[in-house]
Amino acid sequence: MTIHVRPPVSPDACPALVLNADYRPLSYYPLSLWSWQDAIKAVFLDRVNIIASYDRTIRSPSSEIRLPSVVCLKSYIKPSRHPAFTRFNVFLRDRFTCQYCNIREDLTFDHVIPRSKGGQTTWENVVAACSPCNLRKGDRLPADVGMVPLQKPFAPTVQDLHRNGRLFPPNYLHESWLDYLYWDSELEP
Repeated sequence: MTIHVRPPVSPDACPALVLNADYRPLSYYPLSLWSWQDAIKAVFLDRVNIIASYDRTIRSPSSEIRLPSVVCLKSYIKPSRHPAFTRFNVFLRDRFTCQYCNIREDLTFDHVIPRSKGGQTTWENVVAACSPCNLRKGDRLPADVGMVPLQKPFAPTVQDLHRNGRLFPPNYLHESWLDYLYWDSELEP
């Protein structure tokens, strides 16, 4: 796995990593980042502490400030215990892998028990499926077509999604972020 560390050029290329008050990222996937404007606003509203800065400054007529690269919230935000049911979160739970054939391309949303047969759109009935597998299964039951999901669908915790998110680090990480991010380099996505 290759992670590129490069110096930012313009202020727009200087996002700030946002940590909760316990110094953990609010989210790993997508990584909790704020634009430089939002980070500066939070600093002036006294909502964050600056932990690290870029070697880049911005100036106003009366002041100068280095752009924050890592900020930490002053007030702890309690993570939600139950993540939202979204297509993205289903894919993340299933590690962006078809639950029928184990490939990672052309993913869709599949109801294990089809809606036409009373299946609901819930964590326990929806899996990531590649388009060919989804088309092959159609509106039939898994047992009828010999297509049982590799993993039984389940309602993930926020920790499950964070753990899976760490399997997919972004292509760009600023060096000042590395002490606060824990990517699992042994498990390739």
